[in-house]
Amino acid sequence: MAIMTLQEKVARLKSERNAVILAHNYQIEEVQDAADYIGDSFELSRIAAEAAVEVIVFCGVHFMAESAAILSPAKTVLLPEKAAGCPLADMVTPEALRAFKQKHPGAAVAAYINSSAAVKAESDICVTSANAVQVINSLDADRVIFVPDCNLAHFVSQKTQKEIIPWHGYCVTHHRVYPADIERARRAHPDAAVIVHPECRPEVVEAADAALGTGGMLRFVRETEAREIVVGTEMGMLYRLRKERPDLRFYLLSPGLVCPNMKYTTLEKVASSLEHMEHRVTVPAAVREGAARALRRMLEVPLH
Repeated sequence: MAIMTLQEKVARLKSERNAVILAHNYQIEEVQDAADYIGDSFELSRIAAEAAVEVIVFCGVHFMAESAAILSPAKTVLLPEKAAGCPLADMVTPEALRAFKQKHPGAAVAAYINSSAAVKAESDICVTSANAVQVINSLDADRVIFVPDCNLAHFVSQKTQKEIIPWHGYCVTHHRVYPADIERARRAHPDAAVIVHPECRPEVVEAADAALGTGGMLRFVRETEAREIVVGTEMGMLYRLRKERPDLRFYLLSPGLVCPNMKYTTLEKVASSLEHMEHRVTVPAAVREGAARALRRMLEVPLH
């Protein structure tokens, strides 16, 4: 089916279902173009909770759709591609976290939003890449278990007086970037600013000009005086940035910055999801209550 025909079909089905389409910044171009809102995982979940709709089509990966379901229990949340998971989120289980907590009594537990609902339910509070430092600093505890991303944990540890106890998980996409990639980029584009995601290795973050989540990257390009920017995050972000600032030149830091799970969702799958109301993502009530508590605690932290 032609792209335009699919776009029309999606628009019709969206109206019939009283639905909203949310797309993560890493989604493919045709999906971003069809979305009502584009953003990072938690930004989109908040939009989902506030939207006056019955159906949420979340174009991302499973933990993102779970977050939307946690915050919007009365709405139907659909994930167009049920195989779209997150290797980082899969690197910690609630059972393993419970055992880890026993080894570190008295420590608070902060769960990166890139984790399952069941892991969030075992945690005291959630964080995003944008607010992690402020949320961690808001806790009364002096010791904080940080799951599941060890690179983001290290990033936070450099900006807080608290002891950060990292879980040894990592984003397989960001983790495959090395300082040599930045060295090559600076030789190729000597006048460019280099921005990377804090999920990258510590030595990569140190070599960059700034480490920012996807929302921070958007703010950076809106305000920068640089004319060229090397971007160290999943390649889908470049499409969003180029639409935001078509006057700038953007370069991907490494050809390895591709998340296969983020590329599973197509416009055809979005149409099919709306047509057949598949694949619904739900969170059991007992798990949802604990996960919602951790998310709400995060939301209560004033950001500045």
